Amino acid sequence: MSSFTTAFLFPGQGSQAVGMGVALAASHQAAKHVFDEVNDALDENLFDIMTHGPDDLIRMTRNAQPALFATSMAAVRVLEAELKAPLSSRNAVCAGHSLGEYAALAAAGSLPIGAAAKLLRQRGDAMQAAVPVGAGAMAAILGGDEEQITAIIAASQDAGLVEIANDNAPGQIVISGAAEAVDKAIDEAKAAGLRRAIKLPVSAPFHCGLMAPAAAVMQEALADTPIKDAVMPVFCNVTAAAENAADKLRANLVEQVTARVRWRESLLAMQAGGCGLYIELGTGKVLSGLVKRSLDAASVVNLDGPDDLDSVLAAL
Repeated sequence: MSSFTTAFLFPGQGSQAVGMGVALAASHQAAKHVFDEVNDALDENLFDIMTHGPDDLIRMTRNAQPALFATSMAAVRVLEAELKAPLSSRNAVCAGHSLGEYAALAAAGSLPIGAAAKLLRQRGDAMQAAVPVGAGAMAAILGGDEEQITAIIAASQDAGLVEIANDNAPGQIVISGAAEAVDKAIDEAKAAGLRRAIKLPVSAPFHCGLMAPAAAVMQEALADTPIKDAVMPVFCNVTAAAENAADKLRANLVEQVTARVRWRESLLAMQAGGCGLYIELGTGKVLSGLVKRSLDAASVVNLDGPDDLDSVLAAL
């Protein structure tokens, strides 16, 4: 891979909040156009839910996924309008955490905004339907490395399927699987003296083998969706490597439904490829925090609302 200087990062589920994207839409027509386009694609007023809530409605997977995508793409379009150039002109790569990979592909010219929004609505519904409510769970285990978590999982498998779902940063790994197996893994982690093991407030066990029915739905949906080669390299969750080819990007979107999000490895690969500036586009600062935990001497900024624009433009 050629040397790149900048990485544009797109957040995943968990960053959603009532009011997301509202200030950008009020201040920039380019952002409002994105929210209108997503509303049209879904044939409903998702932006009204984003604006007014309530919380439980925006937290629903079927709403959170396209809403987070829309907010990221609104930030992309605002930044491009200010730069008077596409992000691909900035010697950059893209990466998105879980559903954020759809925003990465859209920013890299691989997926149209409307098509991506429809796919994420299907993805959210399929992931929610894959496992009965309460039958699956996820937990964050803090303070352990991959080898320790793998041993904890091995000691918990007799209670059901449990796997590493997200390798987010050093000492921050998320597991996913059957609720009983996740509970046992939490107990095993505490017995091993790890710093913290906490169940996450999620509605389904994402990124594990229990999501196989959702992967099958997405394979069919993505087969019917035109995807172009990316004009910027996209670091994919399942490979932690840069991809441009449409066929590979499509296959990775299917595989990531059940596979581990290799975020820590992706960040290390971006840094090895020359990236020193990391710009999070969308709601919150979760990914910015993971960059700071994972990489030394990285410059990190985020574009969530209009007040962030000056710092992002100055960094670029």
